[in-house]
Amino acid sequence: MKPVKLVKSGVRNLMANKLRTGLAILGIVIGIGSVIALISMGESSKRAVQSQIQSIGSNLLTVSPGSQQSGSIRGAFGGATTLTNEDAAAILTASSVTTIKNVSSEYNGRAQVIADRNNTNTQIVGVQPVYAEVHKMTLSSGSFITGQQLSSMSRVAVVGPTVVEDLFGENANPIGQSIRISGKTFQIVGVAVSKGGTGFNNQDDRIYIPLTTAQKQLFGVKHLTSIALEANSELVMTTAQNQVGYLLLERHHLTDPAAADFRILSQEDILQTASQITGTFTALLTSIAAISLLVGGIGIMNIMLMSVTERTREIGLRKALGARKKVIISQFLTESIILTFTGGLIGIGLGVVGFYIYSRVNSSAFVVTPASVLLAFFVSVGIGVLFGWYPARKAANLQPIEALRYE
Repeated sequence: MKPVKLVKSGVRNLMANKLRTGLAILGIVIGIGSVIALISMGESSKRAVQSQIQSIGSNLLTVSPGSQQSGSIRGAFGGATTLTNEDAAAILTASSVTTIKNVSSEYNGRAQVIADRNNTNTQIVGVQPVYAEVHKMTLSSGSFITGQQLSSMSRVAVVGPTVVEDLFGENANPIGQSIRISGKTFQIVGVAVSKGGTGFNNQDDRIYIPLTTAQKQLFGVKHLTSIALEANSELVMTTAQNQVGYLLLERHHLTDPAAADFRILSQEDILQTASQITGTFTALLTSIAAISLLVGGIGIMNIMLMSVTERTREIGLRKALGARKKVIISQFLTESIILTFTGGLIGIGLGVVGFYIYSRVNSSAFVVTPASVLLAFFVSVGIGVLFGWYPARKAANLQPIEALRYE
């Protein structure tokens, strides 16, 4: 039988029971649509993270403290108090470090912030004036922390756009306004330009205050949570890591690099780690969505088996008239592929539209890769072949006499 006739015959047979056909297609639609939407969501998140990291600068190194050790229990990396202001000063002045042009000492903590009747819990970053240059930070209004404010431990703050919205509302001008951080009054002197982000890593949801004020007045600490280093160029990043690493090992009286109580990460390192995390998350979500594809495939098989049972006498008659096994198999496989092909096309459309709506609502990038569309398309056709093969073979193997006697 010619392919065109096979398709027409398959469509006619499937349309004989529209409700059953529609329910069979629905499982494939949901599965394919979910896969498309989730892969696109993962790719969008990955690009957003990459954009955030790259916006900080490609020649940035970050020194973080090691993990806190309590007996035989080791805490998470970054929990120790091994970095100090003296370490940062040594990196800037040491003759052995020739590849670093700027050093930014930083202390990060979280605190409750209140402005009139509004409040928020946000990240407080103690910084030096050089922070803005190292992190490629710009202001939409006001000024950044100055050297005089740092030395006098002034209670001034530069706030991110999200903080402004949470405390003062949209399009507000908070310059000169007062806020209370952990009960202490600070005056807003600047507003940062939006860099984007979500969750605890949202660069817009931060308040910047003088490092001295953060350490001595707000948090009562002497250590740093990180030291940001601006290398002379991207070409000397590895050399810079080695020079700073050996200097800190010497300062911390350590001889074995494996025992270092700190770690130095480049933007590329952070980017790779973030990409691995988002990739794993996307794979997990996609595998969950793939389960619905499996369920949809089983539904297709059940529909086709039911169709074989209902058309047993027809199959027997066709075989008695000389129809070969190949023709019978082709007919039922064609019907199965029509079901999954149609469901796949609808699913791709719904997945793209669904993710477009999601991206507009969440102000995220709309990214649909051709690879994900092609993958979904071929998977849908593959399901038709895979789950349609057994019913097709069962139909082809029916004995004509027994099939004609079937009631």
